[in-house]
Amino acid sequence: MAELRPEEITTHLRAVMDPELGDNIVDLGMVGDITIADGHVTISVALTIAGCPMRAQIEREVSRRIGVLDGVASVSVETTIMNADQKAAVMARARAVAKDRATDTISATTRILAIGSGKGGVGKSSVTTNLAVALARRGLSVGILDADIWGFSIPRMTGTTGPVEAKGGKMQPIVTPCGDGELRILSMGFLADEDRAIMWRGLVLNRAVQQFVEDAAWGDLDYLLVDLPPGTGDVAMGLVKVLPRAEMLVVTTPPLAAQQVAHRAADMATRGYLPVIGVIENMSSFTCDHGTSYALFGTGGGARLAEQIGVPLLAELPLDPGMPVGGDAGTPVALGDSSIAQAFAALADRIATEIAPPLTMDGCSARLLDAIEQAVADAP
Repeated sequence: MAELRPEEITTHLRAVMDPELGDNIVDLGMVGDITIADGHVTISVALTIAGCPMRAQIEREVSRRIGVLDGVASVSVETTIMNADQKAAVMARARAVAKDRATDTISATTRILAIGSGKGGVGKSSVTTNLAVALARRGLSVGILDADIWGFSIPRMTGTTGPVEAKGGKMQPIVTPCGDGELRILSMGFLADEDRAIMWRGLVLNRAVQQFVEDAAWGDLDYLLVDLPPGTGDVAMGLVKVLPRAEMLVVTTPPLAAQQVAHRAADMATRGYLPVIGVIENMSSFTCDHGTSYALFGTGGGARLAEQIGVPLLAELPLDPGMPVGGDAGTPVALGDSSIAQAFAALADRIATEIAPPLTMDGCSARLLDAIEQAVADAP
């Protein structure tokens, strides 16, 4: 195993964004000394003011990004306060970024969650759809990027249809109200016949996903959920280059065989330095009308996978006949109040409050950013 170097740490810290200033903490000059000793990495991060409310969020993101590197046993983040010259440099950098912000397709405050699985048939797209609905019902703006170019199913499951319009050279996601929030959706299903096979190879597939990211007007989303194709193919491997800020949720079912295959998807994410933040077990059990539960596909796959890769098991979603029925009809079960809808609501609550809460602008740099943007607006 190659020796871990500070330069490698710095490279991966470029995926950690200051959501208020819209740039990564390396280019903003926030990263100071990096020391490595016996697998323990200590990173110095300079904040704009003492008691910065963004401190915990930045520390958490730094630890997630660096903790997945080979050879890293633990990560410590030491925070300092910027001096006057450092603050001036941040102002200059953020002012330049603010000039280009109008062309950004995905806001720096958007939380990007890639939903992956080791194999098909585990209900990954159903989980993506219903999780998006449950998050939107909380009053959030949620995007769904259907990256399963060959096997797109999000349009049917969400009951949305095209065509996709282009304005200002950007594709406009299909927008649909959902609870107190909204969904914004892009899929190859809006651009192609549902019954016609898409016979594309790796480079073309990755380019299609890249266009859905870079050539689309996503706007200010709270979350962008990416429905990945199953397995560890070209699109899944290329995601880290297209969306380096993404975090991964792995969907599995209870059987040991499904768990082992799902572990490969998690291993692929880790090798690509994509943090895996949780496991979701789907089809965990079936409860009949008289209240007896049956583990039709076995038990424990989600818990075993979560323990194996060292992340939390976020939910054990029951096998519910309403899920495929709702998907076929374009009325996701998470829109209702059934037990499966409540399970998705609980999953959304855990993600939004504990695992991957929305990134906010209410921190130590908000007033600085306001001043920067006002200066940009006033500039000749």
